[in-house]
Amino acid sequence: MTSQPDKAPKKDKPKKQTPEQRLEAMRYNRMMYGPTAKEMKPAVKKVNYGAAYLNHPKFQSLMTAFKKGTAFKFEVTDKGKTYTIATDGSDILFNGKTIFYSRPMNKYEDHLLMDRVSMTQYQTTDALIHLAFAVLRSLPELAGHSLVYMQHQFYYGAEPLEDGVAQQGPNLLIGSYRHSKVPEKTRG
Repeated sequence: MTSQPDKAPKKDKPKKQTPEQRLEAMRYNRMMYGPTAKEMKPAVKKVNYGAAYLNHPKFQSLMTAFKKGTAFKFEVTDKGKTYTIATDGSDILFNGKTIFYSRPMNKYEDHLLMDRVSMTQYQTTDALIHLAFAVLRSLPELAGHSLVYMQHQFYYGAEPLEDGVAQQGPNLLIGSYRHSKVPEKTRG
């Protein structure tokens, strides 16, 4: 008798998966079935830029003052910092820097221009982002503007806003809008 009666026969252990085999299995599963619920990225929320300002009485007063050529000022708080939004009639200022300004085109219309340097300086501030889009949305004549905000940067058309500063200068013509500085006469 050569076998020892004390020891039980060995059981076959299930083979453990090697890290390489696990990666290959995960690759196959993703290819066949897509990502799991934990791996899926959340859907990107579409932000309605400017909506917070559009119906606010202070913003409406600012735009009325801008169109009439008078002065108005109010303050907003963003992430603990207070910024002043003001107009002197021809400029819209954010924290003392000109963001938008108007130049006369004819008796009834003005050109709206944007200062690219100031816009890019504050392009990570939510208050300015919403202000910029609210100004453009509040002027119905400028409905076809090409200003876009994505990846923490302003784009005008396909190129970043700050790229055009070197070639074309800081001023960017957005379009023309009707002002209310001159009262219209009715024929009677």
